[in-house]
Amino acid sequence: MSQRNYRAAIIGTGGIAHAHAQALLGSGRASLVAVADVDAGRASAFAAKYGVPRSHASAEELLREEEPDFVHLCTPPQLHAPLAIACLEAGVTALVEKPPTLSLAEFDALIEAERRSTAHVATVLQHRFGAGAIRLRRLADAGDLGRPLLATCDTQWFRDEDYYAVPWRGTWESEGGGPTMGHGIHQFDLLFSVLGPWREVTAVAARQARSVNTEDVSMALVTFENGAVATVVNSVVSPRQTSQLRFDYEHATVELEHLYGYTDDDWTVTPAPGHEDVTSLWGQGHTSESSGHRGWLAAVLDALDQGQAPPVTVEDARRTMEFIAALYASAFTGERVRAGQITADSPFAQRMDGTGTPWEKVRNP
Repeated sequence: MSQRNYRAAIIGTGGIAHAHAQALLGSGRASLVAVADVDAGRASAFAAKYGVPRSHASAEELLREEEPDFVHLCTPPQLHAPLAIACLEAGVTALVEKPPTLSLAEFDALIEAERRSTAHVATVLQHRFGAGAIRLRRLADAGDLGRPLLATCDTQWFRDEDYYAVPWRGTWESEGGGPTMGHGIHQFDLLFSVLGPWREVTAVAARQARSVNTEDVSMALVTFENGAVATVVNSVVSPRQTSQLRFDYEHATVELEHLYGYTDDDWTVTPAPGHEDVTSLWGQGHTSESSGHRGWLAAVLDALDQGQAPPVTVEDARRTMEFIAALYASAFTGERVRAGQITADSPFAQRMDGTGTPWEKVRNP
């Protein structure tokens, strides 16, 4: 099927929007026709920097006047769901930065809005689309690695008090959660894309050092439907920053260490005795491409060319969002939580902090 050139727009012209603009301009398959931001000056400056023809002071104005094929939503998290629904109602596909919504209930409302629309919604979780992740899934699916046995997934980052001086950060009402929602989501979403559906989770969450309403650390023990087990750590209090994934299969250990994006050089493979061929299989198709927004956008455009929903679909993203809700539910109730257990009437479906955090209960007994 021949490729077409798409009309794209960006709503929200803060920091992450620059990665989206660069990916669009580098794609050769989409034109960035307009941007919008509540800060008109920032929108105009952004448009001038990237040669965008028009800037708007509101999302409503952009959707009404520009008729884009798809819109990148790069706003603070509390605006993701209402703006995505507005796009869907206008028949425009919405590509939503993480986290896509503040709660599981809000995400389910997004799914319903997509069902009523001719357009689609997809979450920006670009690490699924790096060459190493694609290769790992291919080898695992082919059986070259044997059964998955054990995995570790660590997002240990550092964010100081100045970072949380931005008003929408560090609150349940505007960000939906702490590093579990806004930082570690990239890593454990990649974990899920490799290991498949999770079955149950036991977790803890704590506010160790930052003056925020949310957690600044969480840890989880996870079991998967295929029998694999994993640990997941999310932190914003770790001075030596790292993003690490390790997969122990029957035939090899596959490891990734990076920070905010990886290349093939960030992966290592250690074969089990008698399975040295895994090393050569892994080395095929080595590339220097980074796991950034460019690879994700290429996958989005490929899907749109074929008339399909772009990745990451609502089905993919819901599995990740349900895990986040289950992690918080386990952490704040002390119970093990199974997939499917958080139903629509659960307080942890309505808000990620559900019945309340231990630190808030201490302050307000």
